[in-house]
Amino acid sequence: MEEELCNVVFVKENNDFVARIQSDLGGLREYKAPSFEEVLEQVVIDLQEEFESF
Repeated sequence: MEEELCNVVFVKENNDFVARIQSDLGGLREYKAPSFEEVLEQVVIDLQEEFESF
């Protein structure tokens, strides 16, 4: 059985990359950075911390 744990959306707004994450545990949050690598790193750290308890 599949269960959706989170939803992640990446967009580019002007000169920034934006990641929007929504999950039951962490709610809705947003990260911005001038490079995709930076915003991706923020997302990875956030999700690792959130799901360590699983």
